[in-house]
Amino acid sequence: MTETIEFDFPPNRDAMCPIEPARYGEMGGHPKRVRFWDGSTPWLITRYQDVHDILADARASSDPTIPGYPDFTAASAAAAEQRRTIVALDDPEHAVLRRMLIADFMPKRIEAMRPTVQVIVDSLIDDMLAGPQPADLVSALALPVPSLVICEVLGVPATERERFQHLAGVTGATEATVTEVVAAHDELIAFLTDLTLEKASSVPTGDLLSRLAHEQLTTGALSANEIAKLAKVLLIAGHDTSAGMIGLGTVALLKNPDQLKIVRDSQDPRVVSSAVEELLRYLTIVHRGRRRVALEDIELGGELIRAGEGMIVVLETANRDEQQFKNANVLDVQRDSHGHMAFGFGIHQCLGQSLARLELEVVNSTLFRRIPTLALAVPYESLPYRHDQFNYGVHCLPVTW
Repeated sequence: MTETIEFDFPPNRDAMCPIEPARYGEMGGHPKRVRFWDGSTPWLITRYQDVHDILADARASSDPTIPGYPDFTAASAAAAEQRRTIVALDDPEHAVLRRMLIADFMPKRIEAMRPTVQVIVDSLIDDMLAGPQPADLVSALALPVPSLVICEVLGVPATERERFQHLAGVTGATEATVTEVVAAHDELIAFLTDLTLEKASSVPTGDLLSRLAHEQLTTGALSANEIAKLAKVLLIAGHDTSAGMIGLGTVALLKNPDQLKIVRDSQDPRVVSSAVEELLRYLTIVHRGRRRVALEDIELGGELIRAGEGMIVVLETANRDEQQFKNANVLDVQRDSHGHMAFGFGIHQCLGQSLARLELEVVNSTLFRRIPTLALAVPYESLPYRHDQFNYGVHCLPVTW
């Protein structure tokens, strides 16, 4: 019988080096059982090849309603049915919804948004430079960039973007009460439902909500409320991850000035693109694992995972696997990071990854060029890191220039 290893999940990060991932690797690379918050013992999957294989395996379900699924908390387990959105469905249900959305996130369509994203980033940096120092880079840039960009994708009117951005911020705010978060979620769904109905009765435009309203609502394939819930998933999934990467990526580059110099001084967009891929690999901010439950017995890494047993699939250790990436614990923006799994793998690989890449490329090619003297206003290790969140990052990032 496989030994159960007991530790708090996720393991604590090094307080003196908080952007380094928790040290799962020190527990051995093979799949192992861990003691979970509810007394269960799901499998911990950490090696690159094992993570790759499980995420590609149709026998590993992402459905939180299936017995044995290793949920995050008692509260999220109680809401399992409500959480059966596109990110928690198996095929064929998942494939039906994904096909409805994929056209809006094709690389060519996203690339056409680059000038718009550039205007958004420049405007936000203008505002930050005009304000007091130190400035909080999270509230000034990291949070509003993905919020304003997803407004463009969804087709949120300019007159409603301040409200939309406020609601999005409340849903992810750690200082907000449960009542405030629930109220913000409800208002956001109501807002998106009304907007969908409005678009259904208007001339079609090129945004996602208009397209879904005319293609799915009018045919009865989806209700306005279902379209709103899909849009909210896109907002939450893309907003929090991109914001986390902008903040934490800035910290990583400021902590590695030799790597920052390469990004700041290059005029070649391929250098920035390569740096973004390396930052995605190196930081991998989804730090509480992708969750799966075995539908059938699965042999993996010399272990037998039986039907009904849960799995925690750890992307950050896969992306630090020395068998896949040489000197994996070193940030090297000139590395070929091809094959990293910061966006996951398999059918649930992030739908909005092209959009996230675009946002990160524009931010990293603009921020350090426009503010070459950007510096942390507080010691690196004293930054308020998001240890308590599903996606890692910093709650705020005081900077000067």
